[in-house]
Amino acid sequence: MTAARTILLLVAGALAGTVGSAGGTASLISYPVLLAVGLPPLAANVTNSIAFVAAWPGSALASRPELAGQRPFLRRVAPLALAGSAAGAALLLVTPSRTFDLVVPYLLAFAALAVALQPRVSAWLERHAGRGRRLLLPGGLIAASAYDGYWGAGAGVLTLAVLMIATDQPLARCNALKNMVLGLADVTCCVVFICCWSVDWAAAVPMAAGLLAGSMIGPSLTRRVPARLLRVVVAAAGLGLAVHLWTESYL
Repeated sequence: MTAARTILLLVAGALAGTVGSAGGTASLISYPVLLAVGLPPLAANVTNSIAFVAAWPGSALASRPELAGQRPFLRRVAPLALAGSAAGAALLLVTPSRTFDLVVPYLLAFAALAVALQPRVSAWLERHAGRGRRLLLPGGLIAASAYDGYWGAGAGVLTLAVLMIATDQPLARCNALKNMVLGLADVTCCVVFICCWSVDWAAAVPMAAGLLAGSMIGPSLTRRVPARLLRVVVAAAGLGLAVHLWTESYL
């Protein structure tokens, strides 16, 4: 791999890490760049997932204020992330990717709208509290982690939407929890991928280095940017990725 391609992967990883750890759809940046440097779609997907493991420690260090007191919650949801991600990675190995690719844009669009409308949705759920809402957190996290293990792009939007609606915590705190949940999911699916696929480490390593650096910047943005503005940006990014993937899948 040439020096120029390595630098491109580093820069793309840093930008993706910043966007992703701040709540956005990081794969909108990293996945197309991996395709641009010559990786085929499946290899780019696997490489993207493996590189994103590096964003976990960076975002954890940068999100310490938001993660204070959250250890019991993370212990409770960790098995959900691990089980969901393992199931998603296994699904990738045994089923045609085309089938799920056709559904991805709609899942992303739904999640983006859920983030945008989160205050209204949370208020409605509060008025209609019941068993359905209690099941939203475990069911939603398992589904989002399975999605992350299968493909990954947009999993942050899905996970953030679930946490914002199911927990009613501030956006910055939900974003920090999202980064931790996705970190667990990424590690799990990567173990499966490394055991079952030939990984392009020449692309994964520089992308991972950029992601580590960028992930330490993103959480600070969630503290300084107004929640309403950040919610709109996240939702718009999710819808943009949904439209991009829809055009690739259907046109």
